[in-house]
Amino acid sequence: MDTHRIGLVVPSSNVTVETELPRLLGRHREARFSFHSSRMRMQAVSPEQLAAMNAQRERCILELGDAGVDAVLYACLVALMSVGPGEHQRVEGLVAEQLATGDSAAKVRSSAGALVEGIKALDARSIVLVTPYMRPLAQQVVDYLEAEGIEVLDWRALEVADNAEVGCIPGERVLDAARSLDRSGADALVISACVQMPSLDLVQAAEDEFGLPVLSAATAGAYSLLRALSLPVDLPDAGRLLRADANLTALA
Repeated sequence: MDTHRIGLVVPSSNVTVETELPRLLGRHREARFSFHSSRMRMQAVSPEQLAAMNAQRERCILELGDAGVDAVLYACLVALMSVGPGEHQRVEGLVAEQLATGDSAAKVRSSAGALVEGIKALDARSIVLVTPYMRPLAQQVVDYLEAEGIEVLDWRALEVADNAEVGCIPGERVLDAARSLDRSGADALVISACVQMPSLDLVQAAEDEFGLPVLSAATAGAYSLLRALSLPVDLPDAGRLLRADANLTALA
């Protein structure tokens, strides 16, 4: 059974994505994965610190290239969405170009692009979502998704600015926020539009409770990585997006 090396570019204060992705991909029946992180300094989820963090991208990619990874995930959703529409495509292209200069053919994905990909794979035209961000940043996430043709019917911002605290938000608080949304007409629920806000244990439970597809930045990231590596998408107990029988819309 092949082992695929996954490179993660993460904010220095993030811990959740390095927990949830291994748990998710560890459920795969046909492949094994190892995870290799490079960190960008960031403590507060503010425009200033996000911009300073993004400036560290090239160093991180050099480090991951040295590890011979098969795929890279730029794992900070709001860092890209806060820049403006289409930023995930621009950054993914720049990372791929940088890796290619070192003769690396690693596949490149981002949490921002993966969320868009996952929503569209579910053929969800209208969504509701929960974010941990302060309202101005949460609004930028909403605007980014709507620029991708995804209507955001309702959303909640939990307004946690300290990124370490985001990683400690209780699941019941996230679920309560989801329950407070007006889900009328929604095709899907994004229960965590942030790889740092814990959500993996909530996705299937929320899908069962609300009766509509539920995804998170983490499950979308796993979906995108599996597709990038041409591996079957079949991870149990993680929502419709990762079910083999989901009959999803395949995107190029």
